[in-house]
Amino acid sequence: MLPEASSDGAQIVAIVAIFAALFTVVEYSAASPSLVEFRDAPPFNRVRFSALFATVFSLSVICRGFAEPSATTMFFENSSAALGRMIDFTFSPVRLMVAILPDDTSLRVVDRVRNAAGLAYVMSLFSIFWFIVLLRVQTWPRRGGAFNVWINLPTFDPTAGGDVVKRLRRDGRINIFLGLLMPFLIPVIIKMAAFMGANLRLDDSQTLIWTVTAWTFLPAGILMRGVALTRIAKMIQQQRKRAYDKAAANGLLPA
Repeated sequence: MLPEASSDGAQIVAIVAIFAALFTVVEYSAASPSLVEFRDAPPFNRVRFSALFATVFSLSVICRGFAEPSATTMFFENSSAALGRMIDFTFSPVRLMVAILPDDTSLRVVDRVRNAAGLAYVMSLFSIFWFIVLLRVQTWPRRGGAFNVWINLPTFDPTAGGDVVKRLRRDGRINIFLGLLMPFLIPVIIKMAAFMGANLRLDDSQTLIWTVTAWTFLPAGILMRGVALTRIAKMIQQQRKRAYDKAAANGLLPA
C-alpha cells in the first residue's frame, strides 16, 4: 500500500507473512499445548488480530495519502487529525509520543506522529472495550462448553505451587497494570534509547506505522490478557463453590 516501499521490502513482508500463517495453522491444528493462548476460547485472539490488522491498515492508508492523496486517504487523515488533537493533552500517551521527537523535527512530521498516535490509541481502547463487551455478552470463555486450562494456557503450570485462583488473579492484575502503564513507559524507553544513539526515524512511513502499532497493540493485548486471566480465576472459584455446595448437600463433607 505504501508507494515508496521497495521490492525487497515487499518480499521480506511476504516471507514473514507466510511463516506467520504456517505457524498459526500448526498451532491451531496441533492437539498438544502450544505457545498460542486461548486458542479454544474465541474471540480473544480474533479481537487482538482484528485490532492489529485495523491499526496497520488505517495507518498505511494515511501514509499512502502523503504521496498519493485521495478521498479515502483524506477521510482517514482528517479523522486521525481530529482524534490526535482531542487526545493530545498534558501527560497523555499521545503527548509523550510526540515528545520523543527531536527538537529540530519539522511540524509536518510532528503532525503525522500525533495523528497516527491518536488514531492507533483510540483503536486500541475500542478493542479493549469491545472485548469486555463480548466477555459479558457471550459469557466468555465457556459459552456452554468446557474450558481446558492446559490447552488454553500452555505457559501456565497449575501444579507449580500455590492456589491456582490466587496465581491467576495475581498474574491478571500484573498484566492489567502493565497494560495501563506501557503506553506511558514505551515513549520513555524510546527516548532513553535515542540518548544512547538508537534514533527512530519516524519520518519514514514504515517505521512510523510499526512503531505506533507496537506502542498501542502490545499494551492492549497485555491488558486484555489480564482481564481474561481474572475472568478465568473467577470461573474456577465459582466452579469450586458449586462443587462444595453439592458435596455439602449430599453429606460428603466432614462435620
